[in-house]
Formats: sequence, C-alpha cells, structure tokens
Amino acid sequence: MSFYTKIILTITTGLLVIILASCNPYPGVPEEYHQSLDQAFIKAGNNEMELKKTFELAKGEYKIAVAFLLVNMPERDLKSFKADYLINNIEWAFKSKKEFPWSKNVPDSMFLNDVLPYAVLNERRDNWREDFYTRFSKYVKSCKTIEQAIDSVNINIVKEVNVVYSTERPKADQSPFESMDCGLASCTGLSILLVDAFRSMGIPARLAGTPLWTTVKGNHSWVEVWIRGEWYFTEYYPGKALNNSWFVERAGKANPEKPIHWVYASSFKKTDIKFPLVWDENIDYVYAENVTDRYIQLYNSQKREKADNEDKVIVSIHLFNKKDNLKGDNRISQQIYILEDKDTISKFKTAGPEDDLNNFKEIFLNKESSFSVHYSDNKGIKQLYKFHTYTADFRVDLFIED
Repeated sequence: MSFYTKIILTITTGLLVIILASCNPYPGVPEEYHQSLDQAFIKAGNNEMELKKTFELAKGEYKIAVAFLLVNMPERDLKSFKADYLINNIEWAFKSKKEFPWSKNVPDSMFLNDVLPYAVLNERRDNWREDFYTRFSKYVKSCKTIEQAIDSVNINIVKEVNVVYSTERPKADQSPFESMDCGLASCTGLSILLVDAFRSMGIPARLAGTPLWTTVKGNHSWVEVWIRGEWYFTEYYPGKALNNSWFVERAGKANPEKPIHWVYASSFKKTDIKFPLVWDENIDYVYAENVTDRYIQLYNSQKREKADNEDKVIVSIHLFNKKDNLKGDNRISQQIYILEDKDTISKFKTAGPEDDLNNFKEIFLNKESSFSVHYSDNKGIKQLYKFHTYTADFRVDLFIED
C-alpha cells in the first residue's frame, strides 16, 4: 500500500467517523431512548433548547439519567423545567448512590425509577434533594445495611421536618416544602415526604395506596421500600416492623376485579396503568403498578398466623376529649388497660390527633364475654367502662371530659 493510499484511507475513515457521529444526536445515550427523546423535545415546545442543555451539562453516566427522566416526565415538566434543576437533582442522586454501601448495590433500573426521580406523584416540583441529603445523612452515616438506614430515616423524619398528620392541611398533594411550610399533611403528603427522604439516602422508595377500600369508606397512601429484590411497606409513623400496620387487613381485602379497589404503587417510568389521584381524577400522567395481589397474599399469610382467634371478635377502641366531637383532632392518646374479670389482658396507647384517621387500635376479645376498660379523665381520675361482647365486631368510644 502506497503512502498516498494510506493518507486517503485515513482521511476517509476520519470523515466516516464524523458522519456517523453527526447521525447520532444523543452521544452516550443508548439507541432505545432516541425516538422517545425526539418525541419529548417536540412536546417541550419552546423549552426544547433548555432541555437539550442538560446533555451538554451531563457527563458520562449522567447522560442516561437525563434520557430516562426526559422520556418519562410529564408534558407539564417538559414545558417548564430548567437544565440546572435536572442536573442538580441528578448530581445529588448519584452522590448518594456512590456514597452509601446499600445504594451501590441497587440495580441500575431500580436506581433510575425509584431513587433518581424528582417527584412522586403530581405534587409541586421542589428542589428538595440537596436539602434532604443534608438533613438525613447524619442519621445513616454509621449504618451498614439498608434495613438500618431505612429505620434511621423513618424514626427521625418527624423531628427533622417538623410535619404532623392533620386533615386540616391546605391540600392532599402537597410537595415536601409545602408540607414543611405549614407543618401539616395528610397521608399522601406525609408519604411524599418519606419517599423523598429515603431517595435522598439512595434507598429505592415509592408511594403506594388505594383510591377506595372495599371494607370501609375512604382511601389511604403509604410508602414502599426495596430491599434486595423485595418490596416492603412502612409509613411516616412507622409500625414495629416493616410490613406491619393497621391497614394490612383492608389492603388484603382489595378486590382484584375492580381497579377502584386496587392497591397501586407509583412508577416514574411509564407503564400501562395510571395512578388514580382522588383529589384530581383528570390527572393522567402519573403511572403505577398494580400490586394488589401482593397485599392479598401478605394479608392471607398474616391471617393464618391469627387462626387461633377465630372464636373471637374484633373490638376497636377510641378515646376522645369531648362527647360531641368524634373527629380525628379530638382524639386523645393515652395508655389504657383492658381487663377480663380482674386480669389485665391488654394494654396499649390509643390513637391521638396526629395519627391517620383510619389508624385506631383493634384487639381480639372472646365472644360472649364481659370486659372493662380502665382510663383517666381530664382531671387524671381513673375511670372504668364495662362492656359485653357478642358475635359481631364493634367499637368502643370513650371520653375524658366530665
């Protein structure tokens, strides 16, 4: 091969590389994203060039994170987001991924869908990630396992963000900073706070809930966390252990034939299922997975453990301040005692004003038997309330006023 031939081949090869590179508008991004990115930029309208800046700012593995967010985010965000916001969110998400031992082992697909996203549902888009990293990293810095990290975040979130449960909150779908500004949130706002707190620590998390129980009126939201291939649930006010809460029976009695009664788990990645938002049924850009069967199986397994209670009734105990107000903000949290004859068979704290409205104590008691409840009135004087069980479940309302 002559010297001139080598020069021609070198030039030709260089031109070919340049041509091929110019045909790839998204270098560093897998081809599977390309068509969806084209469509996302069309939806962005006048915001297209701003979003394209994210690829200029993103380095290495950040490019795939940018692509994942852009192809899955709703049109409202495509039309309004700034490149700096997205890059900031990505940088802090990767910081937790690289820093914490449990996050290093999270699969890429799980990281993208359940750690990286900047939002949970339709809430206002806050720039919360750096703030939450600063707030919660001090609690997990000595943790060795993901279980320890989950527990550390869960038991410290109330004092850290200073938000309590209340149906008097401004709205259901509050963003983290909206809840922190007013200090109040209902189950959805509390769940969004907890999901974001977990995600800031590199813990895969998502919001779960049902638009309508099958057994009683109402809906509920809670949080799921991912631990080595399995999803477990917890709440803003955690139970004694994961997968342990007052709502297991209600979730386990969901009707798998009717979507209104399904249990849904949120997904940032687009799916075939939309998350039904009871506060605005017209919103159709929040995606979900149907996890109803898992809760039915969980309930059935726990029900088998309680098979020895088949000869008993369930009695729910409620303690209020005034007799003319049975609302949640009138509830009193107090240690009470249940006696059969003269023997104490159960003692527990009743739900207070900060607990979810659906959260109240239920106990198994023998059928056709007499019991008494010991509690204190508003002057600290011991009170005794006697009742008799029959064959059906029922509730007992107690009051501490004179």
